Amino acid sequence: MKKNTNLRSIAAQTIEKVVEQGQSLSNVLPAAQKSVAEKDAALLQELCYGVLRTLPQLEWIIGQLMERPMTGKQRTIHFLVMVGLYQLIFTRIPAHAALAETVEGASSLKRQQFKGLINGVLRQFQRKQDELVQQMNVGDQKYLHSKWLLERLKRAWPNNWEAIVEANNQRPPMWLRVNRQHHSRDAWLKLLQEAGKEAEPHPLHADALRLETPCPVSQLPGFDQGWVTVQDASAQGCVALLDPQNGESILDLCAAPGGKTTHILEAAPQATVLAVDIDEQRLARINENLLRLNMTAEVKVGDGCLPETWCGDKQFDRILLDAPCSATGVIRRHPDIKWLRRDRDIPELAALQQQILDAIWPHLKPGGTLLYATCSILPEENHLQVAAFLERHEDAMLSDTGDANHPGLQVFPAPQDGDGFFYAKLLKR
Repeated sequence: MKKNTNLRSIAAQTIEKVVEQGQSLSNVLPAAQKSVAEKDAALLQELCYGVLRTLPQLEWIIGQLMERPMTGKQRTIHFLVMVGLYQLIFTRIPAHAALAETVEGASSLKRQQFKGLINGVLRQFQRKQDELVQQMNVGDQKYLHSKWLLERLKRAWPNNWEAIVEANNQRPPMWLRVNRQHHSRDAWLKLLQEAGKEAEPHPLHADALRLETPCPVSQLPGFDQGWVTVQDASAQGCVALLDPQNGESILDLCAAPGGKTTHILEAAPQATVLAVDIDEQRLARINENLLRLNMTAEVKVGDGCLPETWCGDKQFDRILLDAPCSATGVIRRHPDIKWLRRDRDIPELAALQQQILDAIWPHLKPGGTLLYATCSILPEENHLQVAAFLERHEDAMLSDTGDANHPGLQVFPAPQDGDGFFYAKLLKR
């Protein structure tokens, strides 16, 4: 028998680990899902993602209903109340079931003394629901972003920030990448349609399809045979700009979990590819992806700031640097980013990106291509970073992406399009 089978209390504990302990939802949610029945894993994910997506509004409502917030060891109860509120406002779960299960969560947490408080707060909300929901959509809490991030977006993109914020707060579409070594995109789309599902091709990215309704990968034709991969459309744009060729030596730096590594090999199956990442645990994902797609690449643990320690003086024909970044372009997929990132992280990340760029540039052959990419929408990590790099390196030249006044190509997240992303294609003279 499992010690705690109450889904709402498990969600509250998971959210607490993110908000209070600074852990990534991607790291803590899989373990939490193993503690519930398989049929309940999707609901647990919905509750955790949903609460983190709407955190400022839920905090505001609790502030209207309680004289003071729960602190210390009782913070789990605070997040349990949030889980209850999220169900009542944003899901179709019957109110009586949401309320009963949330109250019972206190028993699972061995906090039976709080059952009356939870019940009272949630019932008080029900009585005032229309008024409170209307008020929670007024003021800064309606944007569902931290204040520092809102300020940065307003400064960087005065004409676009509201659309960016709105896209960040949506559920992301499910994008697929068809493996051209097995099928053309149109041929695999027919197989998908025969399986009773529909998808839309991306107008710019040749392998990309957007599912009309997300589904488990087990329902995708040939997934286990490597016919298709789940990958955002914007991330797929990297390989078209990199333009890998058979017979070339290609480095995928900061490569985990391996989506771009395998895309390179789909485009150039006779290329020699080295995939490097500093995170040994995440490297396992690269090997899993290579195995499913029946592909071969050399996979190494390595620090991008110290390439000589893992490749000596070797030079490559092409380098894809998917640099560590704030991930502000993929917030809709990882809503915890809004609460885990801090304003001070941005200059630190920009300094790290500069260090990696300068360190890896000597390992690009003359005439070679380096594609610098991030899933950020902040200028310090993107076009300002590339402009400074071009000033430092006279043998670097921008190609196909932007111009000298605004180097690189910035893509914003959009509800039916890809994530926020940045690309800069650099050639070595």
